[in-house]
Amino acid sequence: MAAPRLALSVFVLLLAVIALSEGLRGPGPKRCCFRFAKQEPKERVTGYLRTSQKCPNPAVLLQTENGRQLCARRSESWVKNIISELDSNILPGEESHL
Repeated sequence: MAAPRLALSVFVLLLAVIALSEGLRGPGPKRCCFRFAKQEPKERVTGYLRTSQKCPNPAVLLQTENGRQLCARRSESWVKNIISELDSNILPGEESHL
């Protein structure tokens, strides 16, 4: 009778340790990019959002006029141009384009 109780106690303790360790990791990034758009006409892009620093690839999510989000590399010149143009259109008090 003691063996099943001991096994159950060890199992519950193991579950508690796993749950605690998962909780301490904290939330991960909501969206990371692994495939990237080659180029998007700047007229179609209405906003952008940088991906988390926790993502393995530094990227930008470009919001298009039809509501899609495309991944693009931050280092690409065409992406830098779009971001620069969008940032120059920010009104006082606005934080981002998304």
